[in-house]
Amino acid sequence: MPPSKAAKPTDTQYSWLQRGLTQPGGKLPLFDANGRQVPAKTVQACIKHGWAEPWFANPLKPDWLVCKLTPNGCKAAKGERE
Repeated sequence: MPPSKAAKPTDTQYSWLQRGLTQPGGKLPLFDANGRQVPAKTVQACIKHGWAEPWFANPLKPDWLVCKLTPNGCKAAKGERE
């Protein structure tokens, strides 16, 4: 399914995407600000909307999906419309 142009991140998704703005390459964190793993549901929803994309496999924890911001993800994290 193509990314929805009308979609807007939830508060949780927005917070996660914003954290990638200050990271090299737009890397998105595996853990939230409180040290808890970012829910897979959040990660998958952002990938589905085209705001994040898988970056590389994590050799230490293959079940963790390491992602980075897409250009549309940068816009969403800044509160801009696609």
